[in-house]
Amino acid sequence: MTTVALNEAVADFSAAATSDQTITLSELKGKNVVIYFYPKDSTPGCTTEGQNFRDLIDQFEAADTVIFGVSRDGLRAHENFKAKQSFPFELISDKEEELCKQFDVIKLKKNYGREYMGIDRSTFLIDRQGVLRQEWRTVKVKGHVDEVLAAVQALNG
Repeated sequence: MTTVALNEAVADFSAAATSDQTITLSELKGKNVVIYFYPKDSTPGCTTEGQNFRDLIDQFEAADTVIFGVSRDGLRAHENFKAKQSFPFELISDKEEELCKQFDVIKLKKNYGREYMGIDRSTFLIDRQGVLRQEWRTVKVKGHVDEVLAAVQALNG
């Protein structure tokens, strides 16, 4: 599988998501797509990031953009996280790390001296034709969603 590259078409994928949905990229042609990868449901940074996308959903929808969150958590954890935070977008479960590998977001991380492979918080903006237009890697949550919204609005400009 090839990984994504800026200004190139993103290879089609299908993935299981909340609300008993299967998200297929090719079925989203005609809309901008924001896919954000985050380490774990119900952790402080991931919750704040999701809330920030939730709070600006009207502006993303006005820009003809759909949002999906992705982590390695299972669908049950995703459903609970989505319901608790009232997320108006679907969360994709990537237990097999297929999307993580396609978007190259699995990185060596360190926590309290322990090293492990985990998701590097990253966001990707795919345009209406399925082309990757912008990527943010090793994201800091504060102010990030505003940056993504500005990029979406510039794409539509």
